[in-house]
Amino acid sequence: MFGCMNVTSNVNGTPYLRTTGVTVGTETVDFSLGFRRIPPVGYLTINIAEAIPTGTTGTLPIRFTLNGSSRNLTYFGGANVTAADLASTGIILVWYNWYDGTLQLVAPTA
Repeated sequence: MFGCMNVTSNVNGTPYLRTTGVTVGTETVDFSLGFRRIPPVGYLTINIAEAIPTGTTGTLPIRFTLNGSSRNLTYFGGANVTAADLASTGIILVWYNWYDGTLQLVAPTA
């Protein structure tokens, strides 16, 4: 089902993904990753390469497209990470579980 991965990883096998675009909608800010064959469970290092455009409503939830589906990025406890929380470029660490729909920010934390 999830055979050979087309994803760069560090020496320990943690996938390193770079965003390939950001789209601001009326309900979410969407980042695309450009990969479909991401391991279904584990840590991901994501390089947010494009800043969210200036003037974007800071309360909009952040959403990533992974393995063909979109998931909101959340904090521990389930609160959405918002545009105000990721207003710049940089590296984040997330926990991803395709089976239960989890995409949770691990670092940096608010």
